[in-house]
Amino acid sequence: MENKNVRILVVDDEPMMADSLKQNLMEEGFSVDTAATGAEAIALFDQGGHHLAICDLQLPDMDGLEVMRHMKDARPTTEVIVVTGYGSVARAVEATKAGAFYFVEKPFDFEEIQPLVDKALERRELVAETTSMRRQLSTRSEYFNIIGSAKSMQTIYETIESVAKSDANVLIVGESGTGKELIANAIHYNSLRSKKAFIKVNCAALPKELIESELFGHTKGAFTGAHADKEGLVQHAAGGSLMLDEIAEMPVELQPKLLRVLQERSYRKIGSEKTYAVDFRLISSTNRPPADAIRDGLLRDDLFYRISTITIHVPPLRERSEDIQLLTEHFLHMYAQKYERAIGGVSQAAYQRLFGHLWPGNVRELQNVMERAVLLAKGNRIEPVDLPFDNGSLPESGSAAPGWDVPPNMTLEDIERLVIERTLQRTGGNKQAAANLLGIYRPRLYSKIRKYKIDVTSLVSA
Repeated sequence: MENKNVRILVVDDEPMMADSLKQNLMEEGFSVDTAATGAEAIALFDQGGHHLAICDLQLPDMDGLEVMRHMKDARPTTEVIVVTGYGSVARAVEATKAGAFYFVEKPFDFEEIQPLVDKALERRELVAETTSMRRQLSTRSEYFNIIGSAKSMQTIYETIESVAKSDANVLIVGESGTGKELIANAIHYNSLRSKKAFIKVNCAALPKELIESELFGHTKGAFTGAHADKEGLVQHAAGGSLMLDEIAEMPVELQPKLLRVLQERSYRKIGSEKTYAVDFRLISSTNRPPADAIRDGLLRDDLFYRISTITIHVPPLRERSEDIQLLTEHFLHMYAQKYERAIGGVSQAAYQRLFGHLWPGNVRELQNVMERAVLLAKGNRIEPVDLPFDNGSLPESGSAAPGWDVPPNMTLEDIERLVIERTLQRTGGNKQAAANLLGIYRPRLYSKIRKYKIDVTSLVSA
């Protein structure tokens, strides 16, 4: 924002101080109002759209801290720099805790406060951009080919937006089939490295004896079968990004070498003493909880700390069941187009079965189910018979409530509520046991109970 469009309110009962600040700020191109009392400051602030206030804590009619709190309550995006006299530092610290950007002690020169003004306005713009970004993201059901409108997915979109432009190492943690590779794609193709290579390595798919050569390359004769020099994938990723999928499956003896590459930004080929500089952004993923992998000796803790500057946790599909319909429609449209099938939708009965399934294979499983259904469907919509699992009644193993039919003509929310109620009845109101059966964390179950206003006590006594 140009200075001429920025409005600043100076609140100080010392005319010389207020006039001096106003004059200096106006010379910088700002529009400036002044107030000598708290009441006058509040009146001016409520009338105008001030972007920044410089407020003395010692005012003749009221506490400057009270004025500042009014400003932050009325317009939280307004930044406030508080001014305090000698011996009032404790109160200035209190003001910063209440939301002030910074405080300065009297007497001060304009050269001291000018950079604070610039930084406060810069922070205000950043906060405004972030708020705008969140508002925009909150309406998205698709983001860089990732499908999902659940709150947990919106959080992931925000994280990607925040970190993609940096070179921070990112660790993506989630069960198989949750879409970790899609998230990695979104990070790379939203980054400043997007026009460079994005190299992907599945650490679980490469034989243990070949992974070092694949990553770092080798020289001719370095080992039996090395008939020529070979560039490693680390070098192919130069200037771009490198994804190490299932990094907890990387041989433990190779992990220190990767750690050195990340620390020193250089590497050696197998059989060579020459050091090569390399520049890439590392994105890793794992379907194992990192704490478990470290405990089991599969992942070195020093490597974990290096690769997980930013950690993104991808929820399993059972924890974002509100996205099942969205994903189903997406895959239905995709495969109907691909196979040129005139299938217009999914029946309510089929949706009930989809919603009742626990999706151990997550989104990948749902995608496969919908591809099969589109190929096998005999009519113009997907019916229960087109689905590969028999869950007219929910399955015994790990199910929410075995042996009951889902009533017809229920919405997805109705079905979810019914599943939760039946599970709580089955466990005698034990929420932890119910959460385990449902395959969700207990806090999520609590939020569902609140959402549907479920009276657990009456359920158990019924």
